[in-house]
Amino acid sequence: MAESQQVKLHGFWASPYVQRVIWALKLKGVKYEYIEEDLSNKSASLLEYNPIHKKVPVLVHGGKPVVESALILEYIEETWPDQTPLLPKDPYDRALARFWIDFEQKKKLKDVKEDLSNKSPSLLEYIPVNKKVHVLVHGGKPVAESTVNLEYIEET
Repeated sequence: MAESQQVKLHGFWASPYVQRVIWALKLKGVKYEYIEEDLSNKSASLLEYNPIHKKVPVLVHGGKPVVESALILEYIEETWPDQTPLLPKDPYDRALARFWIDFEQKKKLKDVKEDLSNKSPSLLEYIPVNKKVHVLVHGGKPVAESTVNLEYIEET
């Protein structure tokens, strides 16, 4: 594939935002290279392509980065319009689909914010400084970061 047409996706396997970009690329039949990011040790490429937010997903097409999953989906739809459409053709149906997508996103964000505001006494006891939500307690010892949790589980 010519450099100008190369598609790369920087992501993290557990991110729902990355997953929806992957689904869109697959629906469109777009070939891409997937680059798994270690969010606790972000690559130079990720920091170069997304210097403001420094997060995934980042789609790189022809060397040009597109960030934020909703914007990436729009970019995919506009760049490959002849393949399977991501939204209905009819303007009303498309508006309805966008409404439900927006509704679901806001609902999930609200649920996450409520979870963060209703921290359990156990969470506050085990992680009093940064009060992270992902806490694995094994043998009475807390492990706070989700990527560290996975490493810890694999090692024990």
